[in-house]
Amino acid sequence: MGGEAQNAGGAAQNAGGADDYAARRARMVEDQLVRRGVRDRDVLAAMRAVPRHLFVSDDLRHAAYDDTPLPIGFGQTISQPFMVARMTELLHVNVRSRVLDIGAGSGYQSAVLAELAGDVFAVERIPALAEQARERLTKLGYRNVQVLAGDGTAGWPEHAPYDGIMVAAAAAEVPPALIDQLAEGGRLVIPLGPTHGEQVLTVYERRDGDVRVERTLHCRFVPLVGARQRDAWSRDHEDDASDGPGDEGPRAPRWDEVGP
Repeated sequence: MGGEAQNAGGAAQNAGGADDYAARRARMVEDQLVRRGVRDRDVLAAMRAVPRHLFVSDDLRHAAYDDTPLPIGFGQTISQPFMVARMTELLHVNVRSRVLDIGAGSGYQSAVLAELAGDVFAVERIPALAEQARERLTKLGYRNVQVLAGDGTAGWPEHAPYDGIMVAAAAAEVPPALIDQLAEGGRLVIPLGPTHGEQVLTVYERRDGDVRVERTLHCRFVPLVGARQRDAWSRDHEDDASDGPGDEGPRAPRWDEVGP
């Protein structure tokens, strides 16, 4: 999701602002992102700007910049920083972009996107999480983010088409509604694969009326669920499914999967 760091909602630069947290964010960017191959300067700047510790509970703030997903309640997690950065980099957004964020969770990924994009529309299946994300993003001054409690597999057609669509949960195949809402030149990033195994982070790009597909690194997310997601998951795992990353979270990539 490379793009310009200037944005309409970058109030997080001044939020949560203890020097210690800023220093830990800087170390996170260098040790977890740059060393693993994240190169886009604007994405790195966004990851330095957003106060991840304000998107977790008080008792987990000490671990906010660790290389791991963290629980946010309702069986959900905030994604590993590397996965947030890599997915953002793959989206290729900038200040002119309109972005759809599926599986908003605590709102952290939406905040990172808001540092880069002109407008962010976030959908979260769990109403309580959607409300918490909305309140948190408003408090941090992100005026370019709207949050909807609803079925992520349906997208948010009222604001389509989108220059970028990010999906923070795995599917056997891309929900057709999301492809339909992708603008010309737009990119959709989604983990594809089996329910409880490795998936592949996959990029769809609409060009000249066609949709091109690029497979990138291996990852691991819980399933995407919703009324419009084809029933490709077994009934055994329906209770574990979510619209955002859950207890498993994304698996930390192996070095040979990350690329230069």
